[in-house]
Amino acid sequence: MVKYSWFKDKVPEYLNIKQVYGIVFSDDGNIVLRIDDNKYKLTGGKPCDSDKSLEDTLKREYLEELNIEIEDIYYLGYLLVEGDAKEKYAQVRMLAKIKNIGEVKPDIDNGKTYKRFMVNIKNVKQYLNYPDLAGNLMIDDAIKLAKEKYNINFRDTNNEYFI
Repeated sequence: MVKYSWFKDKVPEYLNIKQVYGIVFSDDGNIVLRIDDNKYKLTGGKPCDSDKSLEDTLKREYLEELNIEIEDIYYLGYLLVEGDAKEKYAQVRMLAKIKNIGEVKPDIDNGKTYKRFMVNIKNVKQYLNYPDLAGNLMIDDAIKLAKEKYNINFRDTNNEYFI
């Protein structure tokens, strides 16, 4: 059984970082989600040799999968993953804002075309449907940090839409 634990600290040097995912906000206070096989997900992926930083990984993944440019990126924390591999590892989570939204196009890695959905912060946990406490704590911390770092008018509405 896989166990996830949420940490806001820097990833310890002994842990391998296998994924970098983002919680990305629009100017109207919504979070962009990727729809893959009828499931709502955050976007991100594996760091590669051409990436100079975790920020570069996140920027590349958002362009490849959703054709969205991001900016104002902040480190949020990491999920410690135990039980699905020989060694535990880290999944880094970062915060960002949308800079530019391009037209929908297929992911250059797998050819899939993903739908892009903007969800209000009050509903994002329902869409992501994390079964564990760690994922929900991560979303709470992302919203808190976004309120601190970005000048976004977070509205208490159900203004959700596809982009």
